[in-house]
This record gives sequence, C-alpha cells and structure tokens, in this order.
Amino acid sequence: MTQKVAVLGTGKIGEALLSGMLRGGWPPADLLVTARRADRAEELRTRYGVTPVTNAEAAKTADTLILTVKPQDMGTLLDELAPHVPAGRLVISGAAGITTAFIEDRLTSGVPVVRVMTNTPALVDEAMSVISAGSHASEADLAHTEEIFGAVGKTLRVPESQQDACTALSGSGPAYFFYLVEAMTDAGILLGLPRDKAHDLIVQSAIGAATMLRDSGEHPVKLRENVTSPAGTTINAIRELENHGVRAALIAALEAARDRSRELASGTKD
Repeated sequence: MTQKVAVLGTGKIGEALLSGMLRGGWPPADLLVTARRADRAEELRTRYGVTPVTNAEAAKTADTLILTVKPQDMGTLLDELAPHVPAGRLVISGAAGITTAFIEDRLTSGVPVVRVMTNTPALVDEAMSVISAGSHASEADLAHTEEIFGAVGKTLRVPESQQDACTALSGSGPAYFFYLVEAMTDAGILLGLPRDKAHDLIVQSAIGAATMLRDSGEHPVKLRENVTSPAGTTINAIRELENHGVRAALIAALEAARDRSRELASGTKD
C-alpha cells in the first residue's frame, strides 16, 4: 500500500472505492483524485483528506490510474492522459463496454490495462467486481487490482470476452432487484399493507434469501421448492409469474443490457 493510486472522475462509484480503500488501510497521502468540478474536488479533500489533482498530474505521478468516467467520456479522457502515461503505469478501467484494446490503442505501447466492472453495492462494501486482464497486464497487476476492489466487496476474474455478460448480470444487477422490491412494495400496498411495513417485510426477506443463497450451498431451485408447498400460496404465485412470462422477460432484459454494453464499446451514444 505504498504506491500512489489516483481515482479519475470521482463520482459515486469512484468515491465508494476511495472510501473503501481508506478503510482498508491506504494512507490518504497515497490517494489522488480528479473531478470535473473544483467544488467536488474540494469536497473530496475535506471529507477524506486526499489530494485533488488534474488528470495530467495524476497520470504523471500516480503508480495506478483508476478511470471511473462514463463510457462516452473515455475517449476524451484518454486523449488527455496519453502524453503523460509512461509504459509501466497500471491503468484500471471501470467503464461499461470499454475494452482493454480501446484503451491500449490510445496510450503508450505496453501500458498494462485491467478492465473492471463493479456495481453500486460498493457503497456498502458488498460490491461484485469482475476483473479482466488486457494484453500487457501481469499477474501482479491483477493481484493489485483485486487488492483495491477487494476493499469494497468480492472480486472475480473472467476472460474479457465475458465482460459484457457480467455487466448485464452484475453491473446492472442491483437495479433489477430494486425494481423487483419496488413492484412487490406496490403489491403489498394493493393487498392492504402500509408502505413502510411492506417495504420492511420485503427488504428483510430479500436479505434472508440472499444469505441463504450465499451460505447454504443449495441450488436456487431447491431453496424455492423448500418454500413451495403442494396447493399452497407460493405455487399459486409462481404459476402467475410463469403465466406472465417473468422468466422470459428477465432473460430478454439481460440480453438487452449485454447488447448495450457492446454498443458502448463501439461508440454508440444514443
């Protein structure tokens, strides 16, 4: 943890990563940040004791650069960084759809690049971060990336060819669960419950179900069957979910998210 790490474009995910690293033992003096607005940079300095710098200064002085800008802004950022990034600088990209080749082609030859897709539970140290090596990234580069993102949750290495699928499942995944909780809360209100009670019932059920999935080692089908009594309430609800094509809709939604990730890599903005 003696290397300097710079988080470029420090939004919500970048800030979550920054705070996680500090909790994990990184000295504030070794963490640099960049932000589009001066007031945002000063806010990060005040809150965390880190040093705001320009993108060019970060590229010149940090040992590791973590790029957390939006995919549509990546090309502009790389153009700004390119004159200042030496061959040995580790570059970690957290932008959906942006390939390591896209970044390598715009920086000095031989720069190690690692692609990471994390998700918003980084804000509560429960992120799932999926890591892929570029053509010049070493085992040490991957291990360093795991150390950084391990501060805010779990990490998993995959071939880069699987990144778009992981973005659809994990990167966007929390939104699907929030959507489901929203719909179930509305159903609870329709069934006569106050909103706050419906919300508490659903959230705790979700936490309990997720913990069972993580800790029991059982297949989700088995866990569902354990709740589904013959001719009971649950099987009637499952029948309605199947009748309305919920499973097929989920598959289609994930395919759409994967396809959009691929479009972002090609530069499509709309």
